[in-house]
Amino acid sequence: MTDKTITTLLPSLIHRMGSDNTKKAKLVALECDCEIKRIRRSRNWQVVGDEHSFKKLSERLRLSEPEAMQFLIRKIDERLTTYNDKLERIEDKLKRLVIQNSNITLAELMQITNCSITEARFARFDADSF
Repeated sequence: MTDKTITTLLPSLIHRMGSDNTKKAKLVALECDCEIKRIRRSRNWQVVGDEHSFKKLSERLRLSEPEAMQFLIRKIDERLTTYNDKLERIEDKLKRLVIQNSNITLAELMQITNCSITEARFARFDADSF
């Protein structure tokens, strides 16, 4: 894997999806350059790959069997969302949030992004001038 490897935990995967669906998901993951594997001898599993392969895996699972793979698709999408949020600069994220919701308060901005009051005010000013 590359230096930007993403790992998503899949607790009780077989209990949630079933053995046959897990085997199918493992095959699809290998085709998408991901790996679904068991964590030691526990009932917990994990999927490992990079951002591009995670997106490809999510799309393939949606096309093949969306109902059976719902748990896995949801976990992958949640991880991709948090991963992309970490890559986005704080200034860009603040500006995007203000543009999406013009009535958002400075306190809400600070709570969502863990930024300072100064950064939130600059984002509000930049979005108003946009």
